[in-house]
Amino acid sequence: MAAFKLQINGRSYQADVEPDTPLLWVLRDHLGLVGTKYGCGIAQCGACTVHLNGKATRSCVLPVSAIGAAKVTTIEGLSANGDHPVQLAWEAVDVPQCGYCQAGQIMTAAALLKQKPKPTAGEIDAAMVGNLCRCGTYHRIREAVKIASTKTK
Repeated sequence: MAAFKLQINGRSYQADVEPDTPLLWVLRDHLGLVGTKYGCGIAQCGACTVHLNGKATRSCVLPVSAIGAAKVTTIEGLSANGDHPVQLAWEAVDVPQCGYCQAGQIMTAAALLKQKPKPTAGEIDAAMVGNLCRCGTYHRIREAVKIASTKTK
């Protein structure tokens, strides 16, 4: 067991866990930040996506010992009031059905728009391809990302 100091959503946390504990389980089980979801456990579905220094990262395979001084942002920290352009576009287009994959989808889309504020349809598809949606709302996801791209700076 080791003590890890983490910067998550602009706050400092300490987690006393084994070094190989995936960030996902630190967030959910030790810090109570349950917005990040477990999907597959092998970084293939995207449900566990968080931002690590602004980059979309799969937290289910990232050991807490690899975080260091990096800044972690979860869906809870994306915006204080749920008013990030991606979140607003998700609501406007009525993207979620079951909603399970949505936190990971939103975090991936937000990272894309931060890196490339006006992506093409092909760039949206390429960025979002690794996020699986069992309900098949891919056309609405793509539409919401396009709408959000008109609202970002």
